[in-house]
Order: sequence, then C-alpha cells, then structure tokens
Amino acid sequence: MNRRDFSATLIATSLGAAAALPFTASAQTGAPIEGTQFAKVDPPVPPLAPGKIEVLEFFSYACPHCNAFEPTVEAWAKKVPADVAFHRVPAPFLMNAENFMRTYYALETMGQVATMQRKIFAAVHVDHLRLDKPADIAALVGKNGIDAAKFLDVFNSFSVATSVARAKKLAAAYKLDSVPTVMVNGRYSTSPAQSGGLEQTMAVVDFLIQRARKA
Repeated sequence: MNRRDFSATLIATSLGAAAALPFTASAQTGAPIEGTQFAKVDPPVPPLAPGKIEVLEFFSYACPHCNAFEPTVEAWAKKVPADVAFHRVPAPFLMNAENFMRTYYALETMGQVATMQRKIFAAVHVDHLRLDKPADIAALVGKNGIDAAKFLDVFNSFSVATSVARAKKLAAAYKLDSVPTVMVNGRYSTSPAQSGGLEQTMAVVDFLIQRARKA
C-alpha cells in the first residue's frame, strides 16, 4: 500500500490479482527479470550489517497487503541462512505510523516480535481495532501475557525513539513509497505486486541473495 489515499476496495482487488499472477521469468534461464520482478535501488543504500547479505522488509501494521504477506515472511525468516541478516522495518507512513513504529521496536527490544507480530495484524485487520493510543496497544500486549507497564516504558524509551529515527532515514534513503517492499543488500527491491505474488516475492529474494553471494 502506498502513501496515497487509494480506495481500500481497489487496493484489495489489485493485490488479489497480483497474487494470482504466474511467476514471469526468462524462458531460457528461469531467473527473475530485472525491471519486471525486481528493480535496482539507485543509488544503493549501505547495509546496516556489513559482512552479511542484508534483507529488509518494510511493512506497516496498518497495511492489509503486509498482513497478507506476514505468514510468508515469517516462514521464510525461520530458514534464513547464516550469511543473511534479516530485519523488518516499520514504515513511517499510513495510519498511526508513529505508534506502530514504536510498537514494533518495543516488541523487538523485548524479544516479543514472534509472539505479537501476527496478533497485532489480526487486531487491526480482523478485529478492526484502531490501536491509535499507546495505552490501547499496551492493553493488547498485556492480554497476550506480556507486562503492559514494561511495554509502555520501552515504547517511550530513548532507544526506541532512536530506532524509529533510523527507520525514517532508511525509508528516505530507499525512497520508499509503498509497503510491503523487500530490499536486498541495499541494491535491489521487490514486492508481491512486482514479483507476481507472495511466495514469488521470497523466491525473487532468494535469487537476489544468490546474486549478492556471487558479486
């Protein structure tokens, strides 16, 4: 979903069509095609983790596409190779961006992303909770067995504010205008709409990881 206020119905329809598209590839090599399934980042962005192949997924809890994509990302992340550094990066736009960015980094600091990531998506997109106040988010976290008071302390901490500021700089450096978008090693970008589907996106990511290994 991009920054502009498109119709939610139109967006959902577009995503469904994208997910149904076949994985277009070169008939000769079977490889994803630059300019079709993925694009170059220009100029490249220096990775946060030198010495590793960096994969960043920009997302927003407010984005229905990100909600649909999360199970695929979660499954892929469980099998990340040792030479790959994977990070989610909350986007600084769409509904409730500041609070959702702080939410993610508070959960990351507390080691609770695996526990809460899909539950927050479900709260927004299934239960239709706005979660536009920190206290509302803390209450949701508390219902899932996490200390709500501690969560709020971390949510409001300097370290989380620093992480949010870094994420905003990253989004600007990548000229990010839609989510979900996956960046590979600061040089390539892809997304479900671009690759042709959810699983196809991670297949393109795997291809770009291999390309980075050979570079």
